[in-house]
Formats: sequence, C-alpha cells, structure tokens
Amino acid sequence: MEINHLTKLYNGKTVLDQFSVQLPSSGTVCLFGPSGCGKTTLLNCIAGLEPFDSGEILGTGDLKISYLFQEDRLLPWISARDNIAAVLVGSARQNAEQTKNWLQLVGLTGAGNRRPAELSGGMRRRVAIARALAFGGDLFLMDEPFQALDAECKEEMIALLEEKTADALKIIVTHDFQEAQMLADVIYVLDGPPVRIVDTIIKKHA
Repeated sequence: MEINHLTKLYNGKTVLDQFSVQLPSSGTVCLFGPSGCGKTTLLNCIAGLEPFDSGEILGTGDLKISYLFQEDRLLPWISARDNIAAVLVGSARQNAEQTKNWLQLVGLTGAGNRRPAELSGGMRRRVAIARALAFGGDLFLMDEPFQALDAECKEEMIALLEEKTADALKIIVTHDFQEAQMLADVIYVLDGPPVRIVDTIIKKHA
C-alpha cells in the first residue's frame, strides 16, 4: 500500500501537503502525534471517506476495510448485542452465536441487552472494538482505539486485536507513545499540520 504526494485542504488550510509513505501488507503501523496534527484526516482519506485534492493512494482497491472511529458510533436505539450483530452476514442463529462469543471476548457477557446509554464509556468502547473485529477485514483503521479503557482492559483488548487480526494491516492513530510502543511494528512520529513524518521507529515485538 502506497500513499503518494497526498494533499488535502480544509477551508484553505493545508492538512496534508505532498504526504507520502509506503505501508506493509500486514502488521501494525502506529501514527503517533499530537491532537490536531491531521492524523484522523489521513485515516479518512485512506478509508475513502474524505476526498483529497491531489496525490494518490494505491493498494486499497480490493481490501475489506474495518474502521474503528475515535467516537464509538454505536446505534443508540439498539442493544450492545444488536450493534455487533449489525455487521454480521450469517443466518440469525449464526449471528447470535458469533455475537455471544464477541461479547464474551471483550468481557461484556452480561451487558448484551443494554443500550449504549446504559453502558459506561469503557464498556461502549469495548462494544465498538468487538464490532470492528467482528466485521473483519484486510485493513483495520483504528483511531485512538483504546481510549476510556483502564490499563488492564487495554492490555486485554490489545491482545485480542493481535490474535484476531494477525494477517491484516492495522493502522492505529494514537497520541499515547507508551500505547504505540505496546502495539506497533513501525511507529511514524508525526507533526503538523500539515502532517509530516519527523521520525520513524521500527520496533519488532520480542
């Protein structure tokens, strides 16, 4: 996957200016940088949610993309269980079994019938993570995926992510360097706007 000379303007303000980077077909890439530097805009361009002014993104055409937004974006009028089931494509019975399994994996076995407003911030985040993983894909775009989680829960969700997406490429946005170190094979340290790479840290897990 390649991003070549990507340029994006918002109301005359340059957020991306000839930004280029090559990404692997699998593994975890972290985009680390301060809030407001343009990391989310870059993810949105990769996902096809934001048009860009010039440049190109190559290698995403045939990929199934799962996007975990910075906001949980759960449907407020249905239960946690149904929010996960909404992305599944099997029979009703198959979806029920899968949803039950995902709720168990994120530690929410007893909360499946609750609507988002009845859940804590950390619980809502775990439902959103479960939904993104249940949808599956070749490319996971994850914007501050573990916010609102305590340290123990964060470690559990990172382990679950690594287990369920072993063959996929994960591009994870964070402004928490410790989190980036826990997650990444490669960390791109960013600044901006406009977004620019100021350092590259290659970190292989032991």
